[in-house]
Amino acid sequence: MSYNLRRHAAVAELEELVLRHPVDALCLQEGEGTRMPEQIGELQLSAATYKSELGLAIYYRPDRFTALDSHAFTLRKAMHDRVLLPGIERLLTTRLVDLQSGQDVQLASFHASPLSATNLLRRQQIAQAHVHLTELTGDVPTVMTGDFNYPLLRSRLIKQVEKAGFSLSLSDGPTYYYSKSIAYHFDFATSKGMDVQLVETLPKGLSDHRPILITAEILKRQNLHEQQAPTRSDADKQDAGRDPHNPVLDGVE
Repeated sequence: MSYNLRRHAAVAELEELVLRHPVDALCLQEGEGTRMPEQIGELQLSAATYKSELGLAIYYRPDRFTALDSHAFTLRKAMHDRVLLPGIERLLTTRLVDLQSGQDVQLASFHASPLSATNLLRRQQIAQAHVHLTELTGDVPTVMTGDFNYPLLRSRLIKQVEKAGFSLSLSDGPTYYYSKSIAYHFDFATSKGMDVQLVETLPKGLSDHRPILITAEILKRQNLHEQQAPTRSDADKQDAGRDPHNPVLDGVE
């Protein structure tokens, strides 16, 4: 699930939201890092950013995943960022291990510059984000979701995303309403190595954005830990005896 909290305003409804829609992971935008709870229902905080009031956060289900490492990145800055948010980090990543399969998965929360910037600049930010994700984990299955602030003229964006080896998935309904009759997709996802089966727009809550719920399965069974093992059976033995790591709470670089 991904949700823009509208400057932390919607954080109060998160526990009820994940209770109503049980998820394995949660990506948030526009949260205040120092005020983000360490737990939301059964979800554990993996990492958050703290350099701006428009912070990012990632939560995961610890009985399903182990969090290995997290990284935060500043991306190409719009004039809005240079003047008002010089330290803002617009990409937060966490690498997870699925405890059921031993598969590595990369999850990212993303927040592009607002509409005062150009689509060209947002495409540059998205391209930078995809480069960072690929440099971090190679071909590990990846989902990047969040507020792309890209409601119109997406044909160039789709071509760019596909050229980088990713796919773009829109939800089944608009995520931002200017009025009852004027609404757009601001929040969506890009992915690689994943079969994104469904992206649902959930009902409006306390934010001006609507949350999106992503249903996806891993296509590639490539585990970074297995690459170091001489045989599949050895890798299975290692995975079976591996103790879960502690969640990464302060892993933002």
